[in-house]
Amino acid sequence: MSDLQKPERHRVTVAEALEHLPGSDGERFAEVLGHGTMQVEVYAPRGHDPQTPHTRDELYVVVEGSGEFVNGPERHRFGPGDVLFVPAGVDHRFEDFTDDLIVWVIFYGPEGGEL
Repeated sequence: MSDLQKPERHRVTVAEALEHLPGSDGERFAEVLGHGTMQVEVYAPRGHDPQTPHTRDELYVVVEGSGEFVNGPERHRFGPGDVLFVPAGVDHRFEDFTDDLIVWVIFYGPEGGEL
């Protein structure tokens, strides 16, 4: 477990989180905080976003960058400071995004999502 993933950690900066990207297998995400069911990751895709639906609810907080976000049947423009919610099991991805895209990803709650 890295220093960023230790349970007693209560703060992480974007710069600290980005030190873990890309991962050893080229991953463009890294877990940086966790507590109970909450898991916080930094995500910085480059070129395309290969995501598939997740088993828990999630929030994205856009730190940097802009583009379009596909969330099920909806499509939204996004930019820095925006918060995007995706229910568990919904197909979603970032499209036509700038090369500087960085988002915080917050997973929470039970498998299958909250009601």
